[in-house]
Amino acid sequence: MIDQQPVESKKDIMVETSIGPTAITLYYPLEAEQKKHPVYINFHGGAFIMNDKNMDDPYCRYLANETDCVVLNIDYVKAPEYPFPKAIEQSYDVFQWVEGHAEELAIDPKKVMVGGQSSGGNFAAAFCLLLEEKSEKQPLLQVLSYPMLDFVTPYSEKPEPNKLRAKFPQAAHFLNICYVPEEEMAKNPLASPVFADVDDHLAPALILIAEHDAFRPEAENYVEKLKTAGVSVQDVLFKDCHHAFTHFGPKEKAQEAWQLIAQNIREAVKR
Repeated sequence: MIDQQPVESKKDIMVETSIGPTAITLYYPLEAEQKKHPVYINFHGGAFIMNDKNMDDPYCRYLANETDCVVLNIDYVKAPEYPFPKAIEQSYDVFQWVEGHAEELAIDPKKVMVGGQSSGGNFAAAFCLLLEEKSEKQPLLQVLSYPMLDFVTPYSEKPEPNKLRAKFPQAAHFLNICYVPEEEMAKNPLASPVFADVDDHLAPALILIAEHDAFRPEAENYVEKLKTAGVSVQDVLFKDCHHAFTHFGPKEKAQEAWQLIAQNIREAVKR
């Protein structure tokens, strides 16, 4: 949906974590105006079981150049080999490693933002909740694009617009149990953020919602939960769009979404 842009540099690094060696990529912006950059942590989508960080390469390049941030792209582990909460623990370890190497990476550890699409949106929300549990500083911004936030509600009860998927919810149920094989896992707020007890300490949020998306109600519920708690939230409904529209179109809507994300990152850094 976005043309691949050149960046000042792209660094591939292997980070040791409690889950094992983890591949990350850092994208440094062209024509940088500062020596120490804010950092935006990206979580790709893939229903918790598939894809890798390379799918988001064009978007990471775009965000780096548009925001003057370093974009950190994590190749997190996948279910079913690594069920909940392995990927979240792994991401937290990467975050700690980045903080500890901020000087050599030329980033400002006090200016951190997170975001992701679909399952990646779940990880971004859970990451903020985990930091709150640990009484650690929140990111400047969390960007949740059509996030999957509810493993408790059966998929058959969600408003799936695709007739084939709606007829066979077992497929989605299979994907879900790969990530949360036990009922108690599904109820954990780090797996299902929509059921978390939240307060106004959480990071300000930009939440992008697709009109025709089975996960629209849980995203809207999370919006209301955050707003009720006093969290600053900008929620945007993209009309005539389906799940994963930022990657599969329509192109005009996808580009509008990425421009909005970049704008919010720039504004968060200035606050």
